[in-house]
Amino acid sequence: MQVNISGQHLEVTQALRDSINEKFARLERHFDKITNVQVILSVEKLQQKIEATLNIHGGEVVGNAVNEDMYAAIDSLYEKLDRQLKKHKEKTLSLLQGATGR
Repeated sequence: MQVNISGQHLEVTQALRDSINEKFARLERHFDKITNVQVILSVEKLQQKIEATLNIHGGEVVGNAVNEDMYAAIDSLYEKLDRQLKKHKEKTLSLLQGATGR
């Protein structure tokens, strides 16, 4: 999985990169068909924003989060993406089971 991290109006520190890479490594344990991830960090006034687009087998998953603390926004985004990936995985499995007649 390739993770591309960019920042708008802020410097992406190594600590932020490590935190993001750790969270996405956890996502990959739940859903191993993630090919590419685009992450954009931005700051608008006092709001820290993070957006991510995951290219996965069968489509893409998009999520974003806003918080006063960037690390809290990263955690929130991780939880949102994790829920979406689980839902996508369940849909895929139910479609496969339906196709096999089980």
